[in-house]
Amino acid sequence: MPILRVESIAAGGDGVGRLDGLAVFTPRTAPGELVDVTVKQRGRMARGRLLRVVEPAPARIAPRCRHYDGDRCGGCQLQHLTIEAQLEAKQQIVQDAFARIARRAVAKPDIVPSPKAWEYRSRLTLAMRWSGGRWIMGLHRFDDVDHVFDLHECPITDGSVVAAWAAIRNAGRHLPRVAELRGTVRRSGDDLAFVLEGGDAWPGAREFARATPMLAVIRWRPARGATRIVVDNRSSGTPEAAFDQVNQPVAAAARRELVERALSAAPATAVDAYSGLGATSRLLAEHGISVTAIEADEAAASFAAGHLPAESRVIAGRVEDEIAAALPADVVIVNPPRAGLDARVTAALEAQRTQRLLYMSCDAATLARDVSRLPAYRVESLRAYDMFPQTAHVEVVCALVPEEA
Repeated sequence: MPILRVESIAAGGDGVGRLDGLAVFTPRTAPGELVDVTVKQRGRMARGRLLRVVEPAPARIAPRCRHYDGDRCGGCQLQHLTIEAQLEAKQQIVQDAFARIARRAVAKPDIVPSPKAWEYRSRLTLAMRWSGGRWIMGLHRFDDVDHVFDLHECPITDGSVVAAWAAIRNAGRHLPRVAELRGTVRRSGDDLAFVLEGGDAWPGAREFARATPMLAVIRWRPARGATRIVVDNRSSGTPEAAFDQVNQPVAAAARRELVERALSAAPATAVDAYSGLGATSRLLAEHGISVTAIEADEAAASFAAGHLPAESRVIAGRVEDEIAAALPADVVIVNPPRAGLDARVTAALEAQRTQRLLYMSCDAATLARDVSRLPAYRVESLRAYDMFPQTAHVEVVCALVPEEA
């Protein structure tokens, strides 16, 4: 079997080494170590399967979660590395993305660590499969995406969320009896919310709610038709659908940077695109800035509108449909989903240059792609945030200014 020297960590978390010039991507390996692998070539690259670590790297540690190796869980990719090695790998992932995709040379960015490396996630989504007369509720294997294993612990997730999933499993007899479902448990403040997706009928919904009293909100999205509310006993008026930050302390730190960099331009006007509940919009408005917030989720947009002063406004719509009309503005903030910006958004930003464009991204590759579509701007600053410890995902705040500035 081939012996491979691992050189670095790729964007997806795989270790990368070379055999006769061929790049080999091998999960669960660490930079610097020598590993015994099997190799399957795919074009100009190859996938490796780890058989044995011949020379372990100093950064290799024993994974904390039993599912990481035992079930080949695909939820985490870097539990076998020290947190210091994880942070270094994520800095390199960001720098490499800008060099390879954006064709821009940037320094390795600073990275802000998470205050908690474990139990930081406020949301956990599981696949649910009816098999052998029982529910399997879990995640997919990293090397077999069709296989779902039964998950009983998740050390990166808040304990109350994991406990809620245990209660859901115990109440499984009351769920719709179909082959597949999908569920998400979110925590916001003191509230736990459960969203169930799938099935055409749920006759046991009320019995399920009585068996899971810790769930303040239960919503059902059937295979066909509108979402139905089973229970809604929230302690706050925050829209349940907008409980979207999985690591609140890190998200708050990144938001502070967005606001500080926006204020440094002394703007009179700002656009906050993909604004969610309007947390960033409110902070800007508190400094007397007239903000136009754009958010596709109607519940979140309505909540934001109710918490902004009269000088600001909220547009409930898709950013790609609304951004051109919202410009020009002194500062534009974009915080898109993992897919990044629609080409219509980057085209509008190219046509109507702003003093400062602030981009908060959860995917370095799509960030770099979008920066490549913005040749009129240069990168003023770049900082990474470890929003998702133990995984290969990294949050990035990128400040762009016009080339002539």
